[in-house]
Amino acid sequence: DWLTGRILAAGGGFAEWTTDAGDASGTGYFDAATREYRPDLLRMAAGRDLAVPRVAGPSEVVGRTRDGLAVAPGTGDNMGAALGLGLRPGDVVVSLGTSGTAFARHDRPTADPRGFVQSFADAEDGFLPLVCTLNAARVLTAGASMLGVDHAGLDRLALAAEPGAGGLTLLPFLDGERTPNLPTATGALHGITRGNATPENLARAVVEGMLLGLASAVDAVSDAGCAVDRVLLIGGAAASTAVRRIAPDLFGAPVAVPAPGEYVAVGAARQAAWALGGGPSAPEWPLAVEATVDPAAPEQGAQARGRYAAALATTYPGATA
Repeated sequence: DWLTGRILAAGGGFAEWTTDAGDASGTGYFDAATREYRPDLLRMAAGRDLAVPRVAGPSEVVGRTRDGLAVAPGTGDNMGAALGLGLRPGDVVVSLGTSGTAFARHDRPTADPRGFVQSFADAEDGFLPLVCTLNAARVLTAGASMLGVDHAGLDRLALAAEPGAGGLTLLPFLDGERTPNLPTATGALHGITRGNATPENLARAVVEGMLLGLASAVDAVSDAGCAVDRVLLIGGAAASTAVRRIAPDLFGAPVAVPAPGEYVAVGAARQAAWALGGGPSAPEWPLAVEATVDPAAPEQGAQARGRYAAALATTYPGATA
């Protein structure tokens, strides 16, 4: 929002501060369902009334520079990624970066009394139920360091083990956790015996543990009313061979890996094209998919999910209530 205003000011076209519903819905004082600010909450937070930017339409030209350059409203990062990926009904995105997210588009607002699913607006007059976790790709980095291998070595070890890691289950809360709300949690390895204590099983448990944390996030998005026909896997850890092969069984759905790209930037470009070209919806841009992997052992994936849920309930009672 600040950049939009500064671009217009530098070009002599600034008239007012603007934002979009996607970005505004991340503030805590904006109702995504009504597309209206909540001044009562803003007063509670700030102790007084504050000026807020106008919420522009998703494809509105919010101003022009002195040279006639049209400026679009912009949006938030996950909203931009959803727009860049061109999400269709049944798509759930799992992003495996430093932190992890799972989100999908919805045609109506959602609410989760547990606080697991955040109800954002998207960049297309819809909604974006989203779950965010603290632990994702860095779990793999920590596992590789613990085993004295690089990421490729972690892949090889994990794929040499059987699904389920011989009964090992990792709770991957290496940096605490946001969802579930366990800020002081630490990682925990369950089910270790002399028979399963091998580098291969530990590597597999690391990969499965990271993915099981995100599988819970996908479940929460599904509980919010979003169909899960396929999972789009993005982020740095999506390049892992082990992650690609193991994820479908744990998510219980086909996993599609889009071609590497900066999908937030692609979303910004698509939003700009929409503002420039007009029309009732964003232009259709094809999504290049690098690989699609179907579940191979869904029963074993379900067993691993059950062990993860049991380990979580034992270690942190009430975490999933």
